[in-house]
Amino acid sequence: MIWADFHNHTTFSPDSVTKPRDLVEALVAHPNVKVAAVTDHDTIKGLTPVRELAQPYSDILIIPGVEIATRQGDIVVLGVQELPPKPWDVEDIVDFARATGCITIAVHPFRAFGLGDEVADSGVDAIEVYNGASSLQANHKALVLAKELGLPEVAGSDSHEPSQLFSVCTQVQASLDVEEILKAIKLGLVSVSPIGKSVRF
Repeated sequence: MIWADFHNHTTFSPDSVTKPRDLVEALVAHPNVKVAAVTDHDTIKGLTPVRELAQPYSDILIIPGVEIATRQGDIVVLGVQELPPKPWDVEDIVDFARATGCITIAVHPFRAFGLGDEVADSGVDAIEVYNGASSLQANHKALVLAKELGLPEVAGSDSHEPSQLFSVCTQVQASLDVEEILKAIKLGLVSVSPIGKSVRF
């Protein structure tokens, strides 16, 4: 059993001040959370420096990811090694993820730039039901939708600065292995939980 934060931004996102070193040091120091996804906006350039900094530590894991701004709303893709080809429509992103063994998550669906009710027909693998930057109402609507659709429920801090890291996390029935974690998400072997004081339900 592991704790993971599936939604984090670094300075490779224009709206984030979290340096790659900040993310890695937070993982090393945290007593519970040892897995973090790097999900910068429309880029995977931050993955290399974060992975290089994390390499000396065998007890933490970095999951490669990206937050794609599709025409319909934002989607996080986990396990990605390259950016999907444009145009970025939900259907194309989901198809790309399936073809490359990745996982798609509808993040903050009921906040600005979310998919909203279009999640139902999107084909995503999971729904972010707890987002560290979303309101109580928005998170609750996402949770209700996930239960209605029978989709796995995950959480992410959506951190843009070090103090926001790991405010909400996902408990995963897996070991420190990217492929095993992605499989666990798809199978619904996950549960969400607050960690820290900035969580909003």
